[in-house]
Amino acid sequence: MALEARKVRCREIGDADIDAVSDLLTRGFSGRRRDYWLRGLHRHGAREIPEGCPRYGYLLESAGRVVGVLLLLYAARRPGPEQILRCNVSSWYVEPDFRNYATLLTSMAQKNKQVTYVNISPAVNTWPIIEALGFKRYCNGMFFAVPLLSRTEKGARVEVVTEATRTVDGLSNTECELLRSHAAYGCVALAVHLSDSTMPFLFVPKRVKHGRFPFPAMQLVYCREVAEFVRCAGSLGRALIWRGRPLVIVDALGPVEGLTGFYVDSRGRKYYRGPNPPRLCDLTETELVLFGP
Repeated sequence: MALEARKVRCREIGDADIDAVSDLLTRGFSGRRRDYWLRGLHRHGAREIPEGCPRYGYLLESAGRVVGVLLLLYAARRPGPEQILRCNVSSWYVEPDFRNYATLLTSMAQKNKQVTYVNISPAVNTWPIIEALGFKRYCNGMFFAVPLLSRTEKGARVEVVTEATRTVDGLSNTECELLRSHAAYGCVALAVHLSDSTMPFLFVPKRVKHGRFPFPAMQLVYCREVAEFVRCAGSLGRALIWRGRPLVIVDALGPVEGLTGFYVDSRGRKYYRGPNPPRLCDLTETELVLFGP
């Protein structure tokens, strides 16, 4: 696709573009260092993605220079017999002189009607724009839980899953691989063994700003359902306190019954567009874990 007036074209990002894309995103997002983008892009480049999907997303190019970027992180979901395609619409930036061409990128983020597109980190000022583009909200905010204050079930045992873990009693091979692969990204992967079942959990380290000082926390990036986290909160809180992380951030529609903490809706909204609404607390294979905190 070419626009002769400015000689701007939109094309897929390739492996040879990684350095230039990282440079542009570093300029566009002042709070992120270049190694943050390089690490995430290289991690994503090594992943298996669904056939026919772009590896990294799309860029705008003018006179051989990258002037705009939209990162698209595709993954396949298989909750049943049919494969579900999900795409994390990740970081987007266009240089000011080329903002007139930004719609070339945004149109790429919605063109496949079989894909469910998710935006998990929209800036507050973009919420109305995202909704105008047809995206629907599936998460209203965040619950900041102190799981250590929750009850612990008798006989509960927490197992740490690492890259080297081969099997976990009570978990399917698919769930075990999910925990193992995300442990390789730096997530804390835990399995809680109860008398009647085993439940998988993934967390990513975060720092929450409180006044002038950052406070260590974990963000829950995977559980089967929020009710399982509530049930295992006491056991998980004791495992996480040894890592210096007393606070856990949980995606929520409102206050979570059974947890001690507080809910905020001034940030943390998440949106989707497509045929398959995402579940709360499934942020696997998104920018949050691939690029890291």
